[in-house]
Amino acid sequence: MQVRPAPHDATVLLREIRAVSAAFESVLAAQLTVNQTDLVAMEHLIEDGPLSPTDLASRVGVTTAAMTTSIDRLTALGHVTRTPNPADRRGVLVVPTPESTQRAMASILPMVSGIDRVLDDFDDTERAVIVDYLEKVIAAYRSHLPS
Repeated sequence: MQVRPAPHDATVLLREIRAVSAAFESVLAAQLTVNQTDLVAMEHLIEDGPLSPTDLASRVGVTTAAMTTSIDRLTALGHVTRTPNPADRRGVLVVPTPESTQRAMASILPMVSGIDRVLDDFDDTERAVIVDYLEKVIAAYRSHLPS
C-alpha cells in the first residue's frame, strides 16, 4: 500500500478556505433567496455588468434554456431586468438591479475588506511572497482543467 505524504499546512488551509468560501456563498444565496446557479449568474452580472442570456449561460456553464429559467427566477425576485440590447435589436441584455447589487455588496464588501485588512499585517516583501504563492496555486489548479 502506498503511503501518501501529509500535505503542507498551507495546502490544508487552502482546503479550509474553499470550504469557508462555499459556506459564505450558501449564506449569501439564502439571504438573496436564490440557488447556487442564480448566485453565480448574479456574481457575473455584478462584476461585469449587463450580459446577453447566451453570454451569461456560457459563463455560468449551463444551457441557454437553463439560463432562461434562471433569468426568469431572478427577474421575479427583483434581482435583474431584461433590457433591449443596443448592439442587437432582436436581443436583450440581463441587467442587475441597483437594489439587488447593493444587497449583495452589503455582505460581500465587509468580507473582502476583512481579507484586505489581514494583508496589512505583512510588509511589502511578505505580501509579494503571498501573491506569488497564490498565483502558483491558481496555475496548479488551472493545469488540471480541460483546455
